[in-house]
Amino acid sequence: MKSLKLYYLFPFLVFSFLVSSFPLITSSRILLKGDSFSVKDDSHFITSPQKTFTCGFYPIESTSNAYYFGIWYTNSRDKTVVWNAKQDRPVNLKGSKLTLRKNGALVLTDVDDTIVWQTNTTSFDVEKAEVLETGNLVLKNPKGDVLWQSFDLPTDTLLPDQRFTKNHRLVPPLRKGSLSPGYFSLYFDNDNVLRMIYNGPLVSSIYWPNRERSAPQNGRTSQVDTVVAHFDGMGRFFSSDMLQFNVSDMGLGILRRLTIDTDGNLRMYSLDNLTGLWKMSWQAIAQPCAVHGMCGRFSICTYVSKPKCTCPPGYEIVNGSDWSRGCRPMFRSSLESKQHVKFVEIPNADYWGFDLNATTPLSFESCRALCLDDPRCRAFVYRLTGVGSCYTKGILFNGYRSPSFPGSVFLKLPMNLSASESGHLMLEGTDAKCGLSPENSLFGSLSMYVLDFKKVKWIYLYVFCFTLGGIEILFFVLGWWALFSKHGIPASIEYGYKMVSSTQFRRFTYTELKKATKNFKVELGRGGSGAVYKGVLADGRAVAVKKLANELQEEFWAEMTTIGRINHMHLVRMWGFCSEGRRQLLVYEYVENSSLDRHLSRADILEWKQRFAVALGTAKGLAYLHHECLEWVIHCDVKPENILLDSEFEPKIADFGLAKLSQRGGPGSDFSKIRGTKGYMAPEWALNQPITAKVDVYAFGIVILEMIKGSRLSSWVVDDSECDHEQDSQLGKFVRMVKRKIQSGEDSWVEKLVDQRLEGKFSKNQAVTLIEIGISCVEQDRNKRPTMASVVQTLLDCEDETTQIT
Repeated sequence: MKSLKLYYLFPFLVFSFLVSSFPLITSSRILLKGDSFSVKDDSHFITSPQKTFTCGFYPIESTSNAYYFGIWYTNSRDKTVVWNAKQDRPVNLKGSKLTLRKNGALVLTDVDDTIVWQTNTTSFDVEKAEVLETGNLVLKNPKGDVLWQSFDLPTDTLLPDQRFTKNHRLVPPLRKGSLSPGYFSLYFDNDNVLRMIYNGPLVSSIYWPNRERSAPQNGRTSQVDTVVAHFDGMGRFFSSDMLQFNVSDMGLGILRRLTIDTDGNLRMYSLDNLTGLWKMSWQAIAQPCAVHGMCGRFSICTYVSKPKCTCPPGYEIVNGSDWSRGCRPMFRSSLESKQHVKFVEIPNADYWGFDLNATTPLSFESCRALCLDDPRCRAFVYRLTGVGSCYTKGILFNGYRSPSFPGSVFLKLPMNLSASESGHLMLEGTDAKCGLSPENSLFGSLSMYVLDFKKVKWIYLYVFCFTLGGIEILFFVLGWWALFSKHGIPASIEYGYKMVSSTQFRRFTYTELKKATKNFKVELGRGGSGAVYKGVLADGRAVAVKKLANELQEEFWAEMTTIGRINHMHLVRMWGFCSEGRRQLLVYEYVENSSLDRHLSRADILEWKQRFAVALGTAKGLAYLHHECLEWVIHCDVKPENILLDSEFEPKIADFGLAKLSQRGGPGSDFSKIRGTKGYMAPEWALNQPITAKVDVYAFGIVILEMIKGSRLSSWVVDDSECDHEQDSQLGKFVRMVKRKIQSGEDSWVEKLVDQRLEGKFSKNQAVTLIEIGISCVEQDRNKRPTMASVVQTLLDCEDETTQIT
């Protein structure tokens, strides 16, 4: 390993050694091109000029072998992290390293040399990496120009003078030490207003600023030319939507950070240099129960001296140590018989949002009848503010109770529910410890935060911290199937991934979708699971509506539960669904350029650059499913028809009707009773062998070869009953032929193989790379096939090559 260029400050180091309980740090101001340091090299870090910030490797927990690469405040007691390279992908203690490669890319590699994260600076003249005194990690050229900066990729924290724009989003970790982003985020909405949203597995809702008020009523404006926010060294915050505030200790010379905490609140903190502790000097939400998702589904949040979560009558807690899991009904979910239900009142309580109906004025009796007649209605809220207002609820989420609320919740419960189970709601509950820690500690120790306005020390305890395995099963499948009308989209903020819109994932009526599609007039495509139609919603959004065949209930729920858990720029986005009797419809974003199969034989063919981008984007999407999801996903039906192309011809993988979840190598990581599409099915399908992620790799290989040839190769594969051996398959003959050409060192075969309609306008090196990947992906022995992560890396290595005209 090449050593760092060191600039020693011996007196300072001696002082640091005396006052710190941590090992002596051998710091370096810069990392030169070609230099690297490993995670085991725990004496090597990059520091800012005055050592305010340190950049290097740090463990998820003090006893963990999993490490992140990031930046933290050097002198804070808990080494508070302000940025990390990849929240969902730590590296191993043994052998992982950071390298500033000679091609200009800053690269983080794992113990097996897999690239976990890298900067997009391979085409720049990068000379060095350094951390500025602002906490900004930058790459510079010999002239001192900044070519890349960590300030452009914020995680959960903003630092003074760091600009926050519409391309950015602050997202806290799901839990301390979690490998997944949390469900809360700060972002600029489509109307240019700065907002916070809860985007959980079941529901999505904005909670700041007040959703019941317009932007002007909240003191905001959307009429702006530039969308940006920042705070200065004095502690004054400015936003283009007119949001402004000053911290309570305003003044120069104080280290500050603005962080969205794991409890969903946005807070400004100031560092006490004497104690090394942070004190809160501003927060967006004074009432914690106003943060959506605080207590989970069905639960009700009550705030006295601190927030408490309780289950309403007829419901019981799912997990006492994790209130984000909420409550579950103690009765059968369906309450369709009007003669066998009753209503139980919870005074001064409300469930915010997700109204089936909102009517003002309306009498109490009429409101009760409205809920009674609707089998979807679980409760109704009745407010008395001069006139009666009725809100029937299909989803019970964001529950809270406050003496000042002028109304009550009336729960619809079975008549035969016992008195003890349906009695009055008790104020006593469990403290909402789920996510009440504003910390983002380096070593996972307990932290103490001082509230500036009360001078009271709060100790945020994480008792029995969730292990990685516990987080894996968080929001397990049972919660998705128990309440069929309660599925939403989580915000999975990966670096470089598409930002999640604020529009709520919701249930549509069949009438709405019939109107939106003009009675299903324009058919976009048709497959084994049903037809897809183009539509335009009432708010002007173009959508694709998938109308499933009546017998495909299983596929309907597979799509709902699978695509509802994931979010990636190369995976199609779901907006909502409709389930009315035997009518099952899914509503997706409309993707302009149809599916890949429409472009394989059309006259307006895809250019080589577009084909390579489709291959790379599809590989990234599959790699995300296989390696990065909270629960790994096997798509099981990868084919050109399920690869959609947007306006820029970027791919989006669609149709998760056959997808299966894989528990990261556990006993449920393979399957044998599911089927894909003929011609794209790996040999293990026909042999009834366990199905792993390698079936997607095989299908991806077929798709790659089809794009290169410009024609469908699936027709080369004859029926399984007619070919038990590779030599009987035309695809097998093709593979053997190409392998012989590659081994012989010939290159003329490349021009003959690539789509002749391109007239030689393609990169020969990229073509060879794609062909080799395609051939390796369709190996009969699945153990010889590459992983999608390695495929992505291979494609990235030749992504920036200039197109060659052969």
